[in-house]
Amino acid sequence: MAQNLTQNNTDLTDDYWTEEIVPKGSLFDLKLKEVWKYRDLIFLFVKRDFVAQYKQTVLGPTWHFIVPFVTTILYVIVFGNIMNVTTDGIHPFLFYLTSTLSWSFFSKCLQGTAVTFSANQAIFGKVYFPRLVTPISTIISALLNFTISLVLLIGSVAYFYLFTDEKIFLSNWFFALPLLLFISGLLALGLGIIISSLTTKYKDLTVFIGFGVQLLMFFSAVLYPLSQIPAEYAWAAKYNPLVPLMEAFRMAFLGVGSVNFIDVVYTGILSVVVFIIGIVLFNRTERTFMDTV
Repeated sequence: MAQNLTQNNTDLTDDYWTEEIVPKGSLFDLKLKEVWKYRDLIFLFVKRDFVAQYKQTVLGPTWHFIVPFVTTILYVIVFGNIMNVTTDGIHPFLFYLTSTLSWSFFSKCLQGTAVTFSANQAIFGKVYFPRLVTPISTIISALLNFTISLVLLIGSVAYFYLFTDEKIFLSNWFFALPLLLFISGLLALGLGIIISSLTTKYKDLTVFIGFGVQLLMFFSAVLYPLSQIPAEYAWAAKYNPLVPLMEAFRMAFLGVGSVNFIDVVYTGILSVVVFIIGIVLFNRTERTFMDTV
């Protein structure tokens, strides 16, 4: 009798269960095969974010051009005209537009991934899928927004090159743009999932993240070139991993900047380390976060 019941239970399991959800065996386990299996869900989230961002708006995706354009004009007026911040001989509009777009990509990645658990609490509690899908979709969404806005930057560079006397050119760093975006996105992803993991217990971080990103911008050579940092503060810029990225982005499109390959390698290595730490915390938190978030 007992043997028959066992056999029937086995048959039911074989007939009705197609997936088995088990905890990760290691805190370092990314389960990339499983994430790849859910790639359609990633792109569904990307589509959802893009549509929701401009749903019921009159101008729609045009905001991808309006926001950086208006922001750049504001920076030109405040930092270029009023505060007389030099831009290494480059027209302030081009300098601040390049800085705005590169920083916007990083900040959107960071702020989006930093709320992974709190923003997706409802869906996480209803259906299973690899939790890493949501921060990855956030990075791809930010990359899509950056790509669209890049049209404005390329058009502006072309205009100043053809119709003005600005001495600008695309440097070799332009061909490394995918690498720069990858490093920037990886660093933001690592920091974001670290913060997201901590916010399940420390809610204050959700309030601090927006302010913290704005504060970080002023220490990352976004609104001024690296050459304008006084010697006594140069050490801070040297250890800030975002400074080489900002300089490399400007070097790529404008041919002006103070960056070398070693600086970018340093940022890349640090990004990998931060990402690994983030994965460890993320994997540990996702097991119990529904009890604390």
